[in-house]
This record gives sequence, structure tokens and C-alpha cells, in this order.
Amino acid sequence: MVIVDKSGVHRLEVRCCECLNAMSLDIQMFQHEFFPAFSTGQRLCLPSEFSMIFYWTALNAGTSAMNYYSKLLANDLQHDRYRELMRVARQWRQLKTMKWHGFGHRSDNPSTGELALFCPACPQPGINVLLSEDESLDDDPSWKYTRSFVMDGNFKAEHLHPIKPFDEVWLSDGLGFMVGKDRYKMHLAEAADTVEKSSCNNHRAVNQANAARHKLESTGIGGVACARHGCFVPHSMVDFQKGERQMNMDYALCEASRHNMEGITRAVTFYDINCQYNKHFRVRVDRSRFLEMAPQLTIIPGIGLWHVHGHQDSCYVRYASNFIEGIGRIDGEIMETLWARLNLISPAARGMSSPHRKECLDYQMNDSNFCKMIRMKRTLCRKYKLARNGISESGKAFDRLDEAAPSHLKTEWLARERIAQSSRLNDPSAMDEYEINIKKAPSKKEIELRLLEEGNSRNAAPSRRSVATWISTGLAIEEAQIALLIVRLDIARQRDRLQGQIDGFARSALTHLGEGFDADDEPEGLDVDILDDLDDDPADFTETSHTWTNSPELTVIPLPSNLGMSLREGQANDALHNLRIYLCNKAILFRTSVRQAKSQALKTRAWSQVTSVQQAVSLHASIYTKTRKQMMKLEPGQDRLQKYKPLLREQLKISTAVGDPNARGQRNESLAWFWSVEVDLGGPDQSWNEEFYRVHWLRAKALRDRWREEMILVKLEMDWTCKFFLNHWRNDLPGHGCYAGRQSQMYSLLAQDAQAAFQDLQNVLIEAGDE
Repeated sequence: MVIVDKSGVHRLEVRCCECLNAMSLDIQMFQHEFFPAFSTGQRLCLPSEFSMIFYWTALNAGTSAMNYYSKLLANDLQHDRYRELMRVARQWRQLKTMKWHGFGHRSDNPSTGELALFCPACPQPGINVLLSEDESLDDDPSWKYTRSFVMDGNFKAEHLHPIKPFDEVWLSDGLGFMVGKDRYKMHLAEAADTVEKSSCNNHRAVNQANAARHKLESTGIGGVACARHGCFVPHSMVDFQKGERQMNMDYALCEASRHNMEGITRAVTFYDINCQYNKHFRVRVDRSRFLEMAPQLTIIPGIGLWHVHGHQDSCYVRYASNFIEGIGRIDGEIMETLWARLNLISPAARGMSSPHRKECLDYQMNDSNFCKMIRMKRTLCRKYKLARNGISESGKAFDRLDEAAPSHLKTEWLARERIAQSSRLNDPSAMDEYEINIKKAPSKKEIELRLLEEGNSRNAAPSRRSVATWISTGLAIEEAQIALLIVRLDIARQRDRLQGQIDGFARSALTHLGEGFDADDEPEGLDVDILDDLDDDPADFTETSHTWTNSPELTVIPLPSNLGMSLREGQANDALHNLRIYLCNKAILFRTSVRQAKSQALKTRAWSQVTSVQQAVSLHASIYTKTRKQMMKLEPGQDRLQKYKPLLREQLKISTAVGDPNARGQRNESLAWFWSVEVDLGGPDQSWNEEFYRVHWLRAKALRDRWREEMILVKLEMDWTCKFFLNHWRNDLPGHGCYAGRQSQMYSLLAQDAQAAFQDLQNVLIEAGDE
């Protein structure tokens, strides 16, 4: 008898009991922990330990059966039993799978998807969601029992045409994750094969949906997993015959929506091309005899946060998870990580028979779900900590904007948000409420005129006025000094004009400061802190200016030390207000001029507008920095120190929510501190300022709401996970008592471990003062 062991292939003499009442040879081998594979003239046995090692290497290293067996066989070709090994491997895997799911000692056969594990943390009525008579799945919040799905295709899981399709033996057709072949083939034969071009961007999944490869029976697989935890949904994985066609994914989604969802009325689906796929999904379901979905189930489409940036800008607010109520904080891209583990076995399964390939894929996906299941405790604990931090940070960012915005505008914005969320299913464009709504940016002449008018207003000749007016004139001169350092336009003429203003101001100082003032004293040099994004270095400019004999822009204005905090505070408020206005202008210019320019001439003109506005940004940033430095010399109180913080260079970048609404990395972005200091939404730029604050207020609120939902969902998932473990395997299940008791004990220990970890985590946070 040939025995295949982990140490090699051995031919040994085996003597079995041959008494009249002896058991059959195969039963005797089973009793001695050998798995027999007997055929005509051939006798092969595998120790149980070998089978476990063989499948362990396939699951974790992707080792094919031929490679593994070749290492055992070495050069001893006369004991080649590869065919018998493959038959034994399939039989052993089928028996183990049925045993794991409670069918090893039952007379009835498993039904669709019953030889597959699913997510313990997703709501499953009757399994981990146990409602009393006075409870309903529609209780508030209505999104509490939402099932989240992520759909995707994998084109590395190819399959060649079988050599002998008539000789194939199916052991678990449709019992695991891969769908049953007969009904699926009938659906494909009847479904309309429509060629649809994308109305969004040219997505490969849409445009190559009908790309066929004649050497392959299957070009890949597609399916559904839970979006929050990354567990494959049983009986929802399909083969692709050409590309990633809608008829394939329709069948997968409909099968996924039938798995343990009795009574659930809300589902969110994430798919790379949902802006196209979801348009006529219900129509396709209604027309097909083989697609079934509960009519009361509401499907909310979404696009993963990685793929949505390849779409048009409008798709971001319409389909990104940031703006979907009740989904918490997920990215919708978790299935991309699942393919990496599945692709370990895909090359080895490429040339297998059709049933053997599907069994291998089922086994790999079942192992993936099992690993997710036993690690769910750690996953939920990590999500709980992230949710606690997210609620705190997003709440602070929203509160800053909420305190600065007028009450009547917040009421209007909130009503518009409600309308957008309630209308998104029938009209996705309603979600454009989260977008900036500015039709036309200011022209170059308008921006230049505004800058010139502001400059001319500071050049008025000074006159003898009251002390407050005189001090205000001195502050205006300080701003003119900083402006001269930045723009350097017509330096000689401006220096002469500025020197005349300083001389007149100094003469009037005798009236206000008394005879003790000496205008000829050498004051301390002017320390100018300039935040400049231009090519020239202000430090180099200041160094060269020390050689000038007459430098009015560096002359210190003779202001008294007891100037008064109120005027300095007003100057800081004016600088921050102007800074906000010009940053708004810059963001809108990027949105409506730079990004929309189709020619080099238009781009050059647009960038010249941006440069003009950037000069104004640098001017007012420098004014604020100088003003704050002077305020610090007057020893302001703690309240003013919290209100007027240092201005950093990175805080002067434009808002991506306006300038580039589809840019990556803005998921957790919030506005800098100065956007909520003394906000005035009036003035000549009222519509721009109001739009800017509306968009950021709505997005900050959405971020805060998603984190709050995440905390509620994580707490529910902790409870659902424990209930899943307690109810997944019970002692009253039929089967051998020892094995059933061991399985029940294993899941009971998982439940106890999870409950203890969740309780310890919450206790630690309570003691730390987080609750």
C-alpha cells in the first residue's frame, strides 16, 4: 500500500483484519486516522495530519498540489499517485466542511450557502438580532439595522476551459460562496447584453464589460462582501464570461440581499461604478425571472473613497461615504484587501476542473471569513477607540464653525441638508448641496481694481485729528510699510510718498506726545515678519535694505506703548477678515478659472489672477503677524491669546472642498482656526463668503455625524458579535456529542472573550474620563 506522508511517498506492507465479522478495509483505515483512496488495482492512504498540512500550505502560501506533491515524490516516479491524491483532497475537504457546519452526521443535505461562514458583526435577524414582540427593525434610528455591501471584480481569478467537462463531479455546487451553476447559466442566457458607454469618466469596468478572451472559460470572478468588516457574503460570488458586466453583478447583489436579511429594509452598496450601475438596477431586476430582491429593500448607492476620485467632481458628494447617513466611518474599499488573500490560490486554480476550482475558492473565502470572525474582538475594539477620538476632534471643528455662523443661516442650511438627504435616491444631484455654488469668478480687472482701491485709501495725506484718528493713521502707515516690502512696485515713488507721510506724522506727534518727544532719536529697527509665497526671499530683501540711507518702509512709527488693546485687536480682526476674503477668492479662482482653462493662454491669464490674489493674501497675513507681535508686548489676557493664535504658512492654503472638491486626502480636513474669528458674512463678497461657510459647515457637520453614527454602530456590533458566538453552534445540534460539544465550547469561549474585552475597554475609557 502506498502511503503519502509529510516525509515523502512510501510503499509499505499493511495487514488488516480479515475476520468474518471484521469491518471493511476503508473503515479500518479511518479508525487508525488514515484517509483511504482505493481504486481498481491502486491502494493509497493519507494520514489525517498530512491533509491538514497540505491545505495549510495551500491557504497561506498558495502552494499548488502539483508543487507540493513533487517535493514529496522527489525522483521516485514509480509511486506517482497524483490523481488519487487530488481525489482524496477533494473528498477530505468536503467532509471537513460539512462537519464544521454541523452537517457531518445529518441525513439532510445543506442548502444554498449553508457551507459558508458569514460576518458575526453584521445584523442578521434570528441569529444575532433577537427582537422581542414590542420591538421592530424600523425602530429609531432607522439606519441602525442597515446592511452594508461592497461589490467588486477580480480578473486574476481566471479559469481555462476544462479538458473533460463531461467527466466533472460536483460535490458542493452552490453550497458555499460561489453561486449554483444551473440557475446562474439560465440567468445569463436570458439577460440582455447591453453595451453601455459611461456618462461619467471612461471607466474601464464599463467600457471593457464585453471584452472577451476566447481561451478562458472565466475571465475572473466578482462578488459581494460586507463593507464594514470585510467578510464575503455566502452564495454571492459569480464568474465573469467576458468583462465585468452588469448581468453578472446583478445576480451577485440579488443573492447577497437574500442571505439572512429577513425584515431589513435598508442596504448601502459600494461599487466602483455605482453612478452608472445603479441607474437602471431595479428595472433589470423587475424584468428578469432569476433576479429576486425584496421590494421593501431600499438600496442606497455609494462609491469607495479611493475610486470616487477617478470620477467627475459631482460624484464625490453624491456617492462618497462621508455624505451617506447611517453608514458610519468606512471607506468602501475593503474588498480590494480581500482579493490579495484570494489571489494566493488563483494561479493554482486556473487549470483545475470547474468544480474543483470553485471548491478551492470556497475554502479560501471560508478561511478568510473565519480569520475575520476570530479577530472581530480586536477589530471592534480598535474601531471603538477611533470613534471616541473622531467624535472629539470632529465635534471641536464643527463647533468652531457653528459658533461663527449666524443662526438664521444655520437654520436654512439645515433645512436644505434635510431636503438633499431625503431626495438623494430619486435625484442624486440633490446632494450637490454640499458643493460650492458659485457660477462666475471675479475677473482680473475686478481683482486689480479692488487691490488698487485699498492701496490708494492708505495714501491719503494725514492731518491733525484726534488721538484715536492719529493712532489709526499710524497703523495704516505700518500696513503700507509691509505692503512696500512685499509688492515692491514703483519703489522710488512709493518711498518718497511714504517718507512725506512719516515726516508729517512726526511733526504732529509733538502735539500729542508733548515737548519730550525727539523725532531725531534713532528708534529700534523694524522687525517685519512676512509670510510670503513669492519667489523672492523677504529675508534677503531686508538684509539688502539695511544698506539704504533712506528707508521709509523700515522706519518705526512713534506710537505710544500704552496704545490700547482695542485698536490693535481691531487691526487684527480686519487683517483676518481680509485674509478670509482673499483665500475664498483664490479657492474659487482655482475652481472656476484655473481648472476650467482649456488652452495655454487661458491658463496663463488664470494664473495671473491667482498671483494677484496671492499677493493680497501675503500682505494681510504679514499685517496680522506684525499686529499680533505688537499685541504680545501689551501683555494680553488668556482669552486674547486663545483667540489670536500664531499664523502658520500651511494654514494659508486654499480649501480643497472649494478649489478641488474631488481631491484625495480631504476626508478629515477641517478649516484653520482663523475662519471662526469675528466672522462677518456681509460686505461686497457676501455671496462668496456665505457659500464658502455653508459648504464647510455642512461638511463639518457630516463628518461629525458620521463619527457619532460610527460609535452607535460599533456598540451595536459588539453586542451582535457576542450573540452570534452564543447562537452559532448549540449543543442541541445533531451530530456526535463530543464534536458538537467541542464546537459549542469553542464559540462560547469566543463570546466570553469578546464580552470581557469590550467591557474592559469601556471601563478603561470611563476611568480615563472619556465618558
